[in-house]
Amino acid sequence: MGEKKSLFRFLTIYLSSTIILFILATVILYTYQKHNIIDNQTNNIYIEAQKISEQLRVLHTSFKTPLLYPNHKGFKSAIFDINKKYIFGSFFPNNILWKKKFYTEKSKIIYIHPIQPYYLGASYLLISKDINFKPIINLQKLLSLFLIIAFIFFFILGIFLGKLFVAPMKASIENMNKFIQDTTHELNTPISIILTNIELLDDLYQCEGKEEMKRIEIASKALSCLYEDLTYLKLNHNYIIEIKNINFSQLLNERVEFFLTMIESKSLILELNIENNIIISIDNNDAIRLIDNILSNAIKYNKKMGDLKIILNSRTFEIYNSGIGIKDKDLKMIYNRFSRANINEGGFGIGLDIIQTIVKRYNFTLSITSKEKIYTKVNLQW
Repeated sequence: MGEKKSLFRFLTIYLSSTIILFILATVILYTYQKHNIIDNQTNNIYIEAQKISEQLRVLHTSFKTPLLYPNHKGFKSAIFDINKKYIFGSFFPNNILWKKKFYTEKSKIIYIHPIQPYYLGASYLLISKDINFKPIINLQKLLSLFLIIAFIFFFILGIFLGKLFVAPMKASIENMNKFIQDTTHELNTPISIILTNIELLDDLYQCEGKEEMKRIEIASKALSCLYEDLTYLKLNHNYIIEIKNINFSQLLNERVEFFLTMIESKSLILELNIENNIIISIDNNDAIRLIDNILSNAIKYNKKMGDLKIILNSRTFEIYNSGIGIKDKDLKMIYNRFSRANINEGGFGIGLDIIQTIVKRYNFTLSITSKEKIYTKVNLQW
């Protein structure tokens, strides 16, 4: 999961920055090339203006009648006197920008060409030509194709570079997973032996009153929970999930009994409000990990002689503890694996990550409310 997130972040930053730079460069190139295209078309209008001016000069010195106004295909023109009043032309333009030499109006290029000396009383020649958008459209297609090819190329390159980037982290994760696997394998047998012998000693020699035995039992159960969590993390994507209807009430009572020694060691005031025969469709191992992590956190982060309330009904599973609480700034990060809001207590910061994984798997709703040094309440709804 961490490897995929790192690769995704790298690709996002790499591709977004690369594409932004390419888009900026493409926009600049497009603007420059479009300007050249318009300039070429403007130059054609300027050449046309010279031709018409020459033809007007010829007409001005001609004694033939009638005078034929020069009209060329693809161009429209009109002549104006010195007071900028319309004389004649192949079109009648409106809203002329006399202060400009060249300007565009909708899809046309307008050129104002002064005539000196005046021919036929004309002081200004105004020429209009439709902009030829075909080379501009071709330019847009070419640059769009360039951007697509560049994106594909840099995306493939980004994946390659990203894998090189996360390779050391991937190797570290694999080594850590191997370490967890080896450690959990080695822990399983001694933990089972300790717990079995503690129960046997309790039954044979009635040692439950001895504080030393209680401490051993608490430590052993804490190791057992840690072993189960580490095993769950290692096998999370590999073991077969068997969803079935289980009696969540019965299972919850059993897990409370399992943690009873820990509860008694802190002299917690336990309040149970568990409805009978609450049936939930869930994998049994997922249900145990869900209960154990919520309950063990409520015990671990509680205070001596604090309150521990457990509520279960048809819609809600809730655990309240009057413990050390969680700071507001830490509430958002406590779900991250290996994150711990309190470093004074033991643990690896994997409990809430496991809870969050299970909650997402079954589309449950999880909410945690807390006030520092007052309380923490974990509410789970299905």
